[in-house]
Amino acid sequence: MRWRLRALSALGALPAGLRAASVGGGHAGDHAGGHALQDGLSGTGGTAPAPDRHRPSPGRGRGDTVRAWTELFRVSALFSVPGDALAGAAAVGRSPGRGTALAIGASLCLYEAGMALNDWADREEDAVDRPHRPIPSGRISPPAALGAAGVLTAAGLALAARAGRPALAVATGLAATVWAYDLHLKHTKAGPAAMAAARTLDLLLGATATATAPAGRGPGPGPRTARPARGVTVRLTAAPDNVAAPLRPTLGALAAALPAALVLGAHTYGVTAVSRHEAQGGSTAVPLAVLATTAGLGAMVLAAHRGRRPGEPATPGLGGSDLGLGVTAPGEYREGSQHLTGPTHHHPTARASTPDHLTAPALTPLLLTAFTGAYLRTAGPPLLHAALNPSPPLTQRAVGGGIRAMIPLQAALATRAGAPCSGLAVMALVPLARSLARKVSPT
Repeated sequence: MRWRLRALSALGALPAGLRAASVGGGHAGDHAGGHALQDGLSGTGGTAPAPDRHRPSPGRGRGDTVRAWTELFRVSALFSVPGDALAGAAAVGRSPGRGTALAIGASLCLYEAGMALNDWADREEDAVDRPHRPIPSGRISPPAALGAAGVLTAAGLALAARAGRPALAVATGLAATVWAYDLHLKHTKAGPAAMAAARTLDLLLGATATATAPAGRGPGPGPRTARPARGVTVRLTAAPDNVAAPLRPTLGALAAALPAALVLGAHTYGVTAVSRHEAQGGSTAVPLAVLATTAGLGAMVLAAHRGRRPGEPATPGLGGSDLGLGVTAPGEYREGSQHLTGPTHHHPTARASTPDHLTAPALTPLLLTAFTGAYLRTAGPPLLHAALNPSPPLTQRAVGGGIRAMIPLQAALATRAGAPCSGLAVMALVPLARSLARKVSPT
């Protein structure tokens, strides 16, 4: 009897985790032992006091709720979005304006809608591979995430609608692509192509909204007239209340911005292809192929600028002509058989009056080279590391680098189109994205 009392007293002196392992056994013992190991790693040595029942559980406090939503939305990746609209505005030869701001707002809403919908669709898979994510950890309920995706989608379309019907049409295609990717296409071979299409449409949204957005409340139905400095009355085709007239500037904007949009889409395709292996790793060929693609895209951006003849318009794809489609490019005006090109005739709305035109010509190639170098420096090394050691952490780092590399790529595209000030504005987002990425993972 005396030896039993000694055994019980010795057992009572054990730490709580070991006592549970000795008495409970089985699953309860493993669970408590795991917490004891966690305490040991954190420096408490398994002697931490019992949890306070009156303290709020993790995820229920206001700060924890905000943290959960920032993780769901991956807010550190948001800084890769505004550059799409700014690069699109530069591609059509326009300074950022009201339409550009509306396009940025619409893009941010649709981007975050895709983030919430992505985690809602992957909640069962994340419960196994990423149990710390907000939905599988119970910090955000699946209906709340799905509801947020729906509300943000509606808000994005509403903002695009304020930029005009052409912008709404592009935004509708973008929203449909985002939902199709998250709900089905991401698990198919068409997944990377769908993501590339979404980023391509996002840049085209900025171009279309900038080129066709009404400046405000105009006169009644019918085309507007403008009186240039030469005193010639010119009939503008961008009348928002006319059914046929907006087709020309819309097609011109899409054609002008398409080369830049395809470059950004190709980069997105590669990042998405790598991200398909970030949970398990194991792929060496994909990071190597994407690394080669990244180098090729950087060379294309630089070569396109160096191949431009002196005096040629900076907007890629315009060439001062009708693009072979009978479409008047944005910034160009027609009156009968007279063809007036804005930059050549110093029209008040042309880029000649913008701050970008005041930038020293020698500065643009330097900025373009610096931005392209930053793009290669941000995306290249993580891809090389993932190819040499295709582990999940290094693969995830390569995906994060690819997302952040979109910012200098957008800056390079804007600068190549003749808008170095827009490129500098985009590059100003890099420190913010890098700082926030240390707190919230972009993947």
